[in-house]
Amino acid sequence: MKKQTIVVKIGSSSLTNDNGEIDEAKLTGHVDAIAALKKANHTVILVSSGAVAAGFKQLGYPFRPVTIKGRQAAAAVGQSLLIQSYIKKFQEHKIVPAQILLTRSDFSDRERYRNAFSTIMELLDRGIIPIINENDSVSIDELTFGDNDMLSALVSGFIHADQLIILTDINGLYTDNPVKNPQAKKYNFLEEITDDILAAASSDGSKLGTGGMKSKLEAAKTALSLGVSIFIGKGEGKDSLLHILQGTGDGTYITNKALEPINTSRQWIALHSESVGKIYVDEGAEEAILYKGRSLLPAGIFKVKGSFEKGDVVEVYGKNGLLGKGEVNYSSSEVEQEMKKRLEKKKFEPSIEVIHRNRWVEIK
Repeated sequence: MKKQTIVVKIGSSSLTNDNGEIDEAKLTGHVDAIAALKKANHTVILVSSGAVAAGFKQLGYPFRPVTIKGRQAAAAVGQSLLIQSYIKKFQEHKIVPAQILLTRSDFSDRERYRNAFSTIMELLDRGIIPIINENDSVSIDELTFGDNDMLSALVSGFIHADQLIILTDINGLYTDNPVKNPQAKKYNFLEEITDDILAAASSDGSKLGTGGMKSKLEAAKTALSLGVSIFIGKGEGKDSLLHILQGTGDGTYITNKALEPINTSRQWIALHSESVGKIYVDEGAEEAILYKGRSLLPAGIFKVKGSFEKGDVVEVYGKNGLLGKGEVNYSSSEVEQEMKKRLEKKKFEPSIEVIHRNRWVEIK
């Protein structure tokens, strides 16, 4: 089997027992399986939930807290317990793990986005396994992020992973809830996540987690759009992850070879950047950027809204609505000057690229 880069996402229910404590047997099994991947020469990144679930009993809560302050406090305690357990177990395999706590702002801020990428790649180059979690102890938004499901999808696209493995306590995706409907049929393989499939999925998580099957499907849809293949299902035993890579895992495989990876810069533009202005283009420009792979030139622009500077991200609109987003090479005032020259039939620079095609992302 060729060397692959794999992101493994483990949910709270796959790490803890019903009392909210870290289940040593479960954790050992997952660590052994990841170690087997490393031994097979694969590159592995672990996205691990479980901090809140592992910590709430230490604070005296009888069950997972529902208040923000309670969850943040439980995460602060539980994250230490979780990483200590991982360090101990990985040491038995002579593997060094590294903890990385991320929030949405680490993705939306371009400099922090680049720094996070550089850090993760440096760790991987040195044979270390990054263990990534949401920074639940300080971030309110991240507590509703889908139990790390979407974070694992973004990380898998971020590092151009070959495979995202989302481990859960259900063996894949069904047409309906198999617990409530014994007639529900399992999907063994999918090429896309349709609106009908999303609508049929449950958003209810376990007692110890926050993400249900719907959040996993939304994450899978994002990862798929970034050119990453996904597996959603169970994984138990030291060879479980190897079996998943071999196509014999107990779950649902989601892959579409027609979807190609998107480079890191364009991912930031598409998924994380904040648009600060709007550019409206004519039909000729729309055809050029959508179907001919061309850059956006000033000749095709007829209106600009908002104030932006070089390096900002703007939305681009055609006759039927939003076409996509792109990083501009010129400020709004400079673009307007070129538009004015054209209207006055004065000499302008038709060759300047307002948005280069490598800084453009179509919104479908």
